[in-house]
Amino acid sequence: MNRDFDVIIVGAGPTGIFTALEIIKQDGAQDILILEKGTDLEERKCALKKENNGACQHCSSCAIVSGWGGAGAYSDGKLSLSPKIGGNLDKYIGYKTLQENIGYADEIYQEFGAPDRIFGVNQEKKKEMREKAIRAGMKFIPARLRHLGTGYTQIVLENMKDFLLSKGVDIHFREEVIDLTVNGGPGDQEYSVTGVKTSGGTEYKSSYVVLAPGRENSEWLSSRARELGIEMSINPVDIGVRVETSNIIARNLTEGIYESKLIYRTPTFDDKVRTFCMSPDGEVVSENNHGLITVNGHSHAEHKTENTNFALLVSKTFTEPFREPITYGKDIAKLANLLGGGVLVQRLGDLRDGRRSTPERIERSIIEPTLGEATPGDLSLVLPYRHLKSLQEMLEALDSIAPGIYSRDTLLYGVEVKFYSSKLELKSNLETAVDRLYAGGDGAGITRGLMQASISGIVIARDILRRETS
Repeated sequence: MNRDFDVIIVGAGPTGIFTALEIIKQDGAQDILILEKGTDLEERKCALKKENNGACQHCSSCAIVSGWGGAGAYSDGKLSLSPKIGGNLDKYIGYKTLQENIGYADEIYQEFGAPDRIFGVNQEKKKEMREKAIRAGMKFIPARLRHLGTGYTQIVLENMKDFLLSKGVDIHFREEVIDLTVNGGPGDQEYSVTGVKTSGGTEYKSSYVVLAPGRENSEWLSSRARELGIEMSINPVDIGVRVETSNIIARNLTEGIYESKLIYRTPTFDDKVRTFCMSPDGEVVSENNHGLITVNGHSHAEHKTENTNFALLVSKTFTEPFREPITYGKDIAKLANLLGGGVLVQRLGDLRDGRRSTPERIERSIIEPTLGEATPGDLSLVLPYRHLKSLQEMLEALDSIAPGIYSRDTLLYGVEVKFYSSKLELKSNLETAVDRLYAGGDGAGITRGLMQASISGIVIARDILRRETS
């Protein structure tokens, strides 16, 4: 049955959830609908992988990256407490405002069950890491972070959902938004959003629409933006590998800091390579992005392994006439899937020797892989030479900080691709050129992490409330 709502939120990731939370907390009178194409949290299980010898079943909506909580529900649950990490939201709302909202959003996470576990406060460790990084030719970005872990992340998200339901928020799962309805067109004085259409043929009307589809659905958002006449700019594309090593070797990168944010400019190509999403005691996992199998990493609060994994990503910004960075990243991921049926894994020693890894060579490694479904192979047949060279140079430089990281037995999983959306042209209140249509989070190309994505929801909610009370 069609219904009218005050606010419709597309996507139940951190941006969508925090938009609803802030409206309810500050007002409570708004009639809110959240539409999510994935499933509820308790249904977000990838049991078929175990039942089918680890093989991905290519579900239409991957439980790992979509559903209540978005891709963050199965992430490592790291809340960056530094305005310098996690996106470009300061360009819209200002550095000071972002800093203030980080504290506010952090309090909300704690209110709903986030553990009191903050890393990166040891000044001596940060000073030591900074000195080591400088000697290695790297830049170290110190940051405090609250670590939830995958298990606690899901507890927090469940508590948030229960709160919103108790306040009368409508949440529809397995209902995919395919289009928007608007009045007028680009350039018209009365160009405004009026509602959304779903794949089931339902049309919902609303005074405000918030687009928060997440990184997985960034292409959908970009295509809608083009149709609506919303300007976009191209974001860099990050392509690389997930590195897995022993906790003993990685200790210098994680002890007292948990996650070392390091940036390196490679000597051969002057490419920017950065560490991302360190998972001490963690496991490597695969993700299904619309049929493409890519790699990621998680750490759990309770379940521990003897390994640490992290991403090494090469950032490239393309210039005119090329405007398809997401397609570029997907094509590289397709090649890995073609060769290995999914994620490839290779020993660093085999890569350096110019040969593929085999199951026997992986078996001989002192690092036991935590992603059993990865196929031993040759990443040099997948990654462009420039990327591969830059990744190897970063690992070699990193060895002076964490001796042993450049050893033969270090495992490299590929590919890891961050499908950042083209950045939408947004006002400081995160409203688009279409009146009352807002966009936020990773899918809009303005954030790259849980904290700033959550804050973008807060910014949107406050502007909606301001307009309603003015």
